[in-house]
Order: sequence, then C-alpha cells, then structure tokens
Amino acid sequence: MTTTDGIPRPGDAGTMERWYSLAVLTLVYAMNIADRFSVSTLLEPIRLELHLSDSSVAWITGTALALFYVTVGIPVAILADRSNRRNIVAVSLALWSAMTALCGLAQSVTQFVLARFGVGIGEAGGTPPSTSIIADKFAARDRPMAMTVFALGAPIGAWLGSELAGAIADHYGWRTAFLALGMPGIVIGLLVYLSVREPKRGRFDAAGAAAERLPALAAVRFMAGQRSVLHLIGGGAIGTLWGWGLLWWTPAFLMRTHHLSIGEASAVLGPMHLIAGTLATIATGLLVSPRIAADPRRVVWLLGGVLAAATIPSILIYWTDSRSLVVAMLWIVVPAIYFFIGPTLGLLANVVPATMRAQTVAVLLFTANVANLIIAPQGIGMLSDYLAPLLGSNAESLRWALVALAPTGFWAAYHFLTSARTIRADQAAVSGPVTSGHA
Repeated sequence: MTTTDGIPRPGDAGTMERWYSLAVLTLVYAMNIADRFSVSTLLEPIRLELHLSDSSVAWITGTALALFYVTVGIPVAILADRSNRRNIVAVSLALWSAMTALCGLAQSVTQFVLARFGVGIGEAGGTPPSTSIIADKFAARDRPMAMTVFALGAPIGAWLGSELAGAIADHYGWRTAFLALGMPGIVIGLLVYLSVREPKRGRFDAAGAAAERLPALAAVRFMAGQRSVLHLIGGGAIGTLWGWGLLWWTPAFLMRTHHLSIGEASAVLGPMHLIAGTLATIATGLLVSPRIAADPRRVVWLLGGVLAAATIPSILIYWTDSRSLVVAMLWIVVPAIYFFIGPTLGLLANVVPATMRAQTVAVLLFTANVANLIIAPQGIGMLSDYLAPLLGSNAESLRWALVALAPTGFWAAYHFLTSARTIRADQAAVSGPVTSGHA
C-alpha cells in the first residue's frame, strides 16, 4: 500500500525495502571510508618501512588514489545517471576492496602505487550512484534525513580504518591490516548485487523533472547557474579539506609530537570516530527532520554555525603541547567533520533534477577529493618537508603545517551560510514548492 503521492506507508513492503537498501548502501560507504582511514592510520609505518619523506608518503597514499578517483568519477557518474546504478556499486565495491587487499601484498613503492590507482578507480563508482539510488527511494522531505543515515557509514568506516587497522598493525604489521579490511568488501559487493533493487529514476520529483535527460555539458551549465549548488559544493569541499585533511595527518602528529605508538594513536582516535561521530550523525538526522528540512535555509544555517564553532578547537589541537587538551579538543572536532556530510548530500539531491544527481554528487566528490586527497595530504607534506630543516624536526614542522590548515573551517562555514540566500527557491523549482505550514 502507498499514499496517493506514491510514498510508501510505514510498515509496508516498500518501506522495508527502501530502509534495507539504505542500510546496505550505508555499509558500502563504510567500506569506502575504512580504506581512507586505514591509509592515514598506517601512514607512519608505511613511510618508515619504505624510507619516504612526508611529501612522498602523501603522494603514494593520497594523491595516487585521487588521480584516478577524480578522473574516473565524472564518467562513472554520467553512466550512473543513464544505466543500472546497483550494478555499478556492486562491481566498484568488489574492485576497490580487492585492490585494498593488494596494498598489503605490495613489496615496493611502485606496486603500492599501482594498487592505490586501482582503489581510486573502484571508489569512483561508490558514492555517486549510491546517493542517486537513495534519492529515488525517499521523497524530497525525507532525503536529508535518509542521507544522514547513509552518512553513518563515515564514522563506522573511520573506526574500522582507525582503531581496528591500528590494532591489527600493532600485532601483525600494516600489511595484514590492509588484507583484513579489503577481503570482506568483495562479499559485500555480491550482497549488493543480489539484494538491492534498482528504483525507478525520479519517482518522487516534480512533474517532468524525471523525464528530462540533460547532456553532460548542459548538466554542468545547470549546476553553474544554481548559486545554492555552487555554495553547497564549496562548503562540502572546503569542509572536507579542513576536517578530513587535518585527520589525515593526525595519527602521524600524535606519534611524532606526543610519542604514541600506532596502536595508542588509533586507540585515541577510534572511539571518537565511532562514538562521537555516530552520535553527531544521529543528532544531525534528528535536527534535519522533515519538518525542519522543509525550509532548507535552517539546515545550512546549522551547518555553517557548527563548522565555524568547531574551527577554533581545531586550531588549538595542533598549537598546544598539552596532550590532555589535544584529546579534549579532538572530541569536539571529530564529530564536527561528520555533521555536514548527510545534509549536504540530501540538499544537493533536492536542488538538481533526478537525471543529474549522480553527476552532481560526483562533482562534489571531485572537488572534495582533490581537497582531501591531493591538496591537504600533499600540501601539508610539502610544507612539513620545507619547515623541517628550519624548525629542527619533522614533529614541529608537521605541527605548524597543520596549524596553517586549520582556519579553513571558517571558509567552509561561509559557503554554507551564503547558500541560504537562494536554496529555498532552487529547491522549489526542482523538487516542488515548500509547504507553507513548515516554513
């Protein structure tokens, strides 16, 4: 049974199916994030064993993946807006999981880089088609909340890639950690293929929006003409540069500056990802309930305010010599990096037509991953290498490179707050008018 607008009633088969699909796709996202955090967790032992500088280890762990991720991401997203998205997700997950396992078998820098290339190709087909599927299983008023549930994959994956990978590396070495995180993804890829149903594209959108198929260049022009789209992408990308860029180097920072082992550093960060990150994501889901999300300005005001407030403790983390203050501030900053993921994805789904959602998410991921996997790791690594002879140690050089990155959180907040000027009108044009009773 469904309502007259085609939305499944609570308790019917359609409701069960869409929530099951959301749960499985959330697990896929968790595997994606687990790979990212396993690499940053294992950064220091990889650097030491392979005799690399900070900029070199950033290249083989982050930039090598990003080169293929951002190159392949847009074509795969265009394909996802035209073909079976479920199949793309299943194949992509199996591919990047197999390549993650191969990272653990690499015996040289060249082999490791080639495996990271493969991970990047696979991961390009994960999030854009997943979010497009979710957008066609949930109505516009429910998408911010559904995408926030999807975003739970981020703290779960970060915990797997941080605490679990660190514990395995402490006992069995960093290579075994890659094998342990890679192999299960192949099985989950099969689960996606066998159990997730491909939904009808644009089923909940305004009349005509689902049927209109825009060429790739026309889709880019549409995005460029939507100020809210540009600011949401800007906020998401710069927010990723800030939070995820800082956390990429934080395990190495804790090991060098506060003399922790890889297991000790991951034991500090792991619970923050799992507990604080999960609670922050759930809190976001409650705060962007359908009633609140009916006026999207409220959502972006909230996102901008949280990011601006969390930027101050992010500066203190790398400024202070107090380990207790570092840990206390991390408990504030870590949940903040999860706060904006789900709502940003949900809001983007509401301000573009159904036939270009995967492409829009791919553009967001393109910019975010250039920021997160190239600019932040490579920039911090290069700055650290430059400062090391001037400051006398690579511990101090890494500290001040991170201090330089931390204020970018204010920049991300600006984009979210500015998007409030046009987002209400942009959403009404694509997903239908906002009900006045919820304004």
